[in-house]
Amino acid sequence: MNHAESHWLEDFFRYLATERQLSVHTQKNYQRDLDALQTFMDESHIHAWSALDAAAVRQFAARQHRKGQSGASIQRTLSAVRTFYKFLSREQLVEHNPALGVQAPKSPRKLPQTLDVDQIDGLMEIPVTDPISARDKAMMELIYSSGLRVSELVSLDLSDLDYHDASLVVTGKGNKSRMLPIGGKALEALDRWLRYRDQMASYIESALFVSNRGNRISVRSVEQRMEYWGKRLGVEGQVYPHRLRHSFASHMLESSGDLRAVQELLGHSDISTTQIYTHLDFQHLMDVYEKAHPRAHKKDD
Repeated sequence: MNHAESHWLEDFFRYLATERQLSVHTQKNYQRDLDALQTFMDESHIHAWSALDAAAVRQFAARQHRKGQSGASIQRTLSAVRTFYKFLSREQLVEHNPALGVQAPKSPRKLPQTLDVDQIDGLMEIPVTDPISARDKAMMELIYSSGLRVSELVSLDLSDLDYHDASLVVTGKGNKSRMLPIGGKALEALDRWLRYRDQMASYIESALFVSNRGNRISVRSVEQRMEYWGKRLGVEGQVYPHRLRHSFASHMLESSGDLRAVQELLGHSDISTTQIYTHLDFQHLMDVYEKAHPRAHKKDD
């Protein structure tokens, strides 16, 4: 880097620490990303920050991609470069931002691992013999019934359930609430768990699901219990909460073909997040939950 520009990075990091008051961890991320760019510039014989252009930034992004960096990581690096040049422009050191308009290569999104309906049926054959097994079965049925995130499951209170309407209210990402239907099998399991709950829960505890210590169950405990039942019941692959949520989404889409409705049920703010499950065309659903969900109905005795 030429002598006149040698202090620009130092000034930028002082700005991040003092004006922006970013954490040390975030500052280190900026440092790593800009170090990678500087290495590329040295190898490309670009000896000044002011000489970097959009074509070179695109070459840099392509090189990072060839080295195995994910699209998301490259996008973060490009964001760091844009922020750096925005600072330089503010200081009237450069007149252009070479990273503006440069996009990271897209990484293929892996489809989530799901369980088929037969595997779900096998997993739900938990023999209920005590409060712990009743709780575990109710938790798994509810995640699969309503497509809950595990964080949403553990934050549920007794007051969030509405048995009359067979529905519940959850608070998801961004503190957004949504109302969800509860299938018949999950209602049965919840009813059984609530008959046991007083044996475990402390008197003042409002949580729907509690640990054996009587307070709100943790995410880690839910994960451990699901892994335990998956192994005990011989389910192929690891059983974890998000796998049940993925299975819910896939089975609902297979049955209904309605991406918008499943987006609403999952609480995705952006439909592109839901599109990971399917490339089906948009239709209209929500009212077909009872017909579409494989465990929405109680079987006749």
